[in-house]
Amino acid sequence: MAKLNVIDFDGNAVREIDVTDSVFAAEVKEHLLWEVVRYQRAHRRAGTAKTKERGEITALSKAKMYRQKGTGNARHGSERANIFRGGGQVHGPRPRSYDFHVNKKAMAGALRSALSLRAREGALVVLSSMEVNDAKTRTLVGALDRLGARGALLVDAGENTSLRRSSRNLPDTDFLDVRGLNVYDILRHPKLLISEASLRNVETRLAGGQR
Repeated sequence: MAKLNVIDFDGNAVREIDVTDSVFAAEVKEHLLWEVVRYQRAHRRAGTAKTKERGEITALSKAKMYRQKGTGNARHGSERANIFRGGGQVHGPRPRSYDFHVNKKAMAGALRSALSLRAREGALVVLSSMEVNDAKTRTLVGALDRLGARGALLVDAGENTSLRRSSRNLPDTDFLDVRGLNVYDILRHPKLLISEASLRNVETRLAGGQR
């Protein structure tokens, strides 16, 4: 079994724990990481971008601008045409869904790959506890500086409201409930800080084939 060091917020070693190889020392499948990140980013898109086509313009007349001949000007029809300011757009965006399907097995495999990648890089930091004495940003900044973990993803149980509050003013540092741990957030932060209890929670889910 793979081994990970457990430390406290001061950076002091607490103990060494055994973790499941299939979760934290698995083969890193880059194609799975790419597919799931693409899926997550697509899922977050609103898909509401829309421009009006010529037939949807109501502020301008659809009558011919002026007679065909005799004015010395170029021939034109309606001022709703796309060549005029305020006219309709040609081939503009329409509301659509960007979603596509990724099966649960692939999602779980990608999460194992992301965790294994961070563990291999030494960027997976396991903390004995992530409780902070007060919900002050200054307290958390000091702890993160001692760990060299500014801009990290902090993962613990959702009940840890003091950690959530103290981290929300820090740029690039995010708190995530362990139940919402995902590939995209792991990869977009340089380090992953997770409590030992949350690590065991993730290990149990992924070792059992669950997401």
